[in-house]
This record gives sequence, C-alpha cells and structure tokens, in this order.
Amino acid sequence: MYSLSDFDFNLPPERIAQFPLPDRSASRLLHVDETRLVDRKFTDILDLLQPGDLLVMNDTRVLKARFFGVKDSGGKVEVLVERVLDTHTVLAQVRASKSPGPGVKIRLAEAFDVTVGERAGEFFTLKFDADVFDLIEQYGRLPLPPYIEHAPGEVDETRYQTVFNKVPGAVAAPTAGLHFDEALLQKLKDKGVNFAYVTLHVGAGTFQPVRTENLAEHKMHTEWYTMPQATVDAVKAARAAGRDVIAVGTTSLRALESASQSGTIEAGSADTALFITPGYRFKSVTRLITNFHLPKSTLLMLVSAFAGFDEIRAAYAHAIANEYRFFSYGDAMLLTTPNRA
Repeated sequence: MYSLSDFDFNLPPERIAQFPLPDRSASRLLHVDETRLVDRKFTDILDLLQPGDLLVMNDTRVLKARFFGVKDSGGKVEVLVERVLDTHTVLAQVRASKSPGPGVKIRLAEAFDVTVGERAGEFFTLKFDADVFDLIEQYGRLPLPPYIEHAPGEVDETRYQTVFNKVPGAVAAPTAGLHFDEALLQKLKDKGVNFAYVTLHVGAGTFQPVRTENLAEHKMHTEWYTMPQATVDAVKAARAAGRDVIAVGTTSLRALESASQSGTIEAGSADTALFITPGYRFKSVTRLITNFHLPKSTLLMLVSAFAGFDEIRAAYAHAIANEYRFFSYGDAMLLTTPNRA
C-alpha cells in the first residue's frame, strides 16, 4: 500500500519549462523500455510505433477561461471557468475577498455582466446573457498552469493547443499532444499507424495536489469525456490484431479506461472520477505517451500504476539528473504497462 509521501520528489525550479521550444516535435523523449531508460528525441516515436498500432488522442480545445472583474459592490474578482454547462451557464471558481451570493452581478473584462447562481460544491454557477463560447473566446484569457510564471502571450495562444484540437471545453491542455506537429502526424500515418480520438475536457483539478496521506481518502475531481463508437471499434480492432493501443496523454488514458470499466470498452459520454493508483489493471491501453507530472499529483500516481512505482521513480530521477524539461511545456516519456487486465 502506498501513501501520499511516496509520490513526493524534489524538483529544482529550473527544470520547470516556462516556454515551449521553437518546434513542437523538438522535445526529448525518455523511453522507459522494460529495464532500460533510453534518452531519445520525440521524433523517434516514428521508429517506436509499428504499422497497425493505434494512437488515441484527446481533441479537446482549451478555452480562454480566465477572467478578471468586479462585483456590483466594487470588490475585485477572479473567475476561472471550470466547465460549460450549456450555452448560457458555466461552473467556475470565483476568487474574491467575500464569496458572492446568488443574484450578485459580476462585471467581467470590463465588457459584460454575469449573474451568480447556486453553489455547486467548490464552484459557482454563473449565468451569461449571451453565448458562453463567444464571450469566452472574445474576452477571456488563456489559463496557463499555475507553475508558468509569465502572462499568456501570442505564442501561448497557439502552442498551448494541440494541432488536432476540435471540441472547446478544457481549461488545461492535454499536454502530451503538444509534441505532435502536422509533419510528424503525416509521417506516422504514412507508416501505417492508425489514429482515433476521444474528448476529455481537462479541468483545473488536474493541477491540484493530493492532500490526504491516506490515498483512499482522496476525493478525485470529475471531468467530462466522450468516447465515440469509431474509437471503440478502432481499439477493439487493434487489440484483436495484437497491436498496441497508445494513449497520447493521461487524459486520453483516463477516457479509455473510464469507458472500459465494465471489462469491455463502450461508447458514450459521462463524468469520470476514475482515480488510478498502483495495483490498477489496465483494460484497454498498452502504451502511454506522457509528460512529467507534479509531485504528489494524481497523474504521478497514474503513471506509477501504469509503468511501475520503482520504474517511475528511477525515470524521474534520471530525468532530473539529465536536465529534462518538466510539466506542460516540457519533455515526454514513452511507457509500456505490464499491468494489463
């Protein structure tokens, strides 16, 4: 049994990537290959995947979900949209000196008003007078992760989105997908690697550390995913042919595994609060492309479950010693799981 302190590690601040590299696919790739750690370039993924393998990518698009504003009383407010509920309603984190009650109006971005509705746990319901997506795109700010210290700029507008983003709704990027550019995707297709897509709208909870030493006491944040029938069919075909199903990022993995809890992968849309820790048996995914994750995070626990606790500790120590770049704009790993159901 593992506890929270088992997933802590010391990361020098200079290892946190603050900006993306000039080219998406110029990142490094740490290949955790059975008992070996192999330092590679990310473009080596072309040699590490085989014809008939299936890459599953998350096609969510990051919203410009952060706003600054004032309450009708004059108090300053920061709003981070967590989830769009419908075209006029969102769930949001609201930071203010005094929490706003139902009916309070907040002026956002000096441009439009929203009305506070009922609380939903730690979130507030906010009512918009016009289309949510239009107002977010026009007036919002890109919500870069808390460990990135610069304000979002023009480079971030492009590079904190994947090239295959399609469905708006995330407040954080599915960062393993950031390494793929159009040229690399085309080379993989030309080799015979197959592609499928899921949508999981990444929430701000992805950055929250676990705070209970006993992992069984942790309440996992929920995220909304959609598993298309075409992706279900592609996963089943790859597994039947003995090919690998490679999740591009932990978000794709969570969607695939959430849709497989019955023992077979099923199409549909649902909330998932799946909390994967060592001992979990993976039902659909055989390999994982992932970035390096925060200490004490649920994602570090997930990759430890996937590749092995000792293997991940060794990989992270190697990455720190060899000056890999960490977190959203950082380098990547390729993992294979021995923990298959």
